[in-house]
Amino acid sequence: MSATARKRKNGQKKGRTALNADLEEVHRYLDEQPRRDHLIEYLHRIQDALGHLPAHLLVALAHELRLAPTEVYEVASFYHHFDVVKEDETPPPALTVRVCDSISCAMAGAETLIAELQHALGEGVRIQRVPCVGRCDQAPVGVVGTQALGKANTSKLCDAIEHDDRKAHAPSNAKRLDAYCNDGGYQLLRKLLSQDQDKIREEVIQTLEDARLRGLGGAGFPAGRKWRIVHGYPGPRLMAVNIDEGEPGTFKDRYFLERHPHRFFEGMLIAAHVVGIDAIYIYLRDEYAGVRELLTEELDKLRQNPPCALPPIELRRGAGAYICGEESAMIESIEGKRGMPRLRPPYIAERGLFGQPTLEHNMETLYWVPEILDKGADWFLSHGRNGRQGLRSFSVSGRVKQPGVHIAPAGISLRELIDEYCGGILDGHTLKGYLPGGASGGILPASLADLPLDFDTLNDHGCFIGSAAVIVLSDRDNVRDVALNAMRFFAHESCGQCTPCRVGTEKAATLMAHDAWDKPLLEELCQVMEDASICGLGQAAPNPLRCAMKYFPEEF
Repeated sequence: MSATARKRKNGQKKGRTALNADLEEVHRYLDEQPRRDHLIEYLHRIQDALGHLPAHLLVALAHELRLAPTEVYEVASFYHHFDVVKEDETPPPALTVRVCDSISCAMAGAETLIAELQHALGEGVRIQRVPCVGRCDQAPVGVVGTQALGKANTSKLCDAIEHDDRKAHAPSNAKRLDAYCNDGGYQLLRKLLSQDQDKIREEVIQTLEDARLRGLGGAGFPAGRKWRIVHGYPGPRLMAVNIDEGEPGTFKDRYFLERHPHRFFEGMLIAAHVVGIDAIYIYLRDEYAGVRELLTEELDKLRQNPPCALPPIELRRGAGAYICGEESAMIESIEGKRGMPRLRPPYIAERGLFGQPTLEHNMETLYWVPEILDKGADWFLSHGRNGRQGLRSFSVSGRVKQPGVHIAPAGISLRELIDEYCGGILDGHTLKGYLPGGASGGILPASLADLPLDFDTLNDHGCFIGSAAVIVLSDRDNVRDVALNAMRFFAHESCGQCTPCRVGTEKAATLMAHDAWDKPLLEELCQVMEDASICGLGQAAPNPLRCAMKYFPEEF
């Protein structure tokens, strides 16, 4: 019998036991009453303080939460923003400079920037490639600590390091609570609260249905119908707000929150009141550190001077996992687990967060609610082009003179969007193609730049608009490189739960890196990913690859 077996036989636990000193240290990062669903927040607190996650503290944390150390380790190692350091490993340098290498930043020179930084900075700084950080209109983007710097170059990033400018701050141009209330903010919410609740519930939901407001995170499910469905289940009911916009090319949620956080809060509270929500969980991507500071400050003000009785509201922090933009993966993450999509049914409207009926919404959907209720469905529907109705927020990046978030009529074409809202294409460039819905929405050629951009209008062309993340390509861009960048992103962000996505994206990226593409084999991979992946990541990953082969044959 081995010594290990003898120890277990004598009553000792398998694996490492937490030391008293480790337990005392980990207590600094816990709440007075530690909660299992706060595991990711506790990991953030340790990482923020130490710059990494020492293995011995993970053991202590598991002890305090009454979890197996393996469960804590698998959560910590799942998320890209956590650095788990084993006892025999060297911790990472005290400072990490992250450089986005997703599509828009790659087009703007991210590779050159990374090479220059590796030459300019010493061993005491880690240079890390990262996927989209939600500032595609400012490409290329570097992040020093938590401070994101757009239009980044080596000089700007080195200056930030030298002057210790490493912490993101709340945006200075945001409309705070007092200013929002002075402009009539929360009056609509108060008005709704003062009326007959059954009547007002029907009127509000009917207005959203009449306006044809759809979910603006990408899936496009009708908002009013979702409110009806969730309210139809017995309580307690919960709400989960998805602000984990990680789709390369998407930055609209950050744009709106940096300017009008309370318009979002009012829409959120209206939804909570109408549907009968008992608690709200806001899930914000970790890259938006300045927005997190802003929302924390304004939520505290709102609790001190509430316009109505507020349900419990928790602001939860993501940890760098694109898959958590998928609604059920986000719910798993809020519960303190790995962000892995759930098999459905049951759908989260019936059994979602903590097993309760859950209203899940993208932030922008709630952002539009107050204005639609105030101005009416007809006002919203009065906008639109090419037979479509409503307004859309387009995140535009790439080869245009004025990238940014542009609110434009639903159904506008790419050509109209560039000419009327983006100042035209860059001088010396010719339109070659565009991604209408970020990395997962496919790639269309310039010959199809007059298609209406809206839900369902691009399906016949193998594309979709999703969250309306438009990346404009010119004759100076190689579509093969763009498609490969997208596939590498999906391979990096796959949660690994299902084989078609985990193996398919990695295999496709390897094949696409070859000078000659094996098109039959790539198409076979695409079909398997589309047919057999559990969630939208694997199902949509083939889109840019297929579009590159279909619409840009001259590159093969």
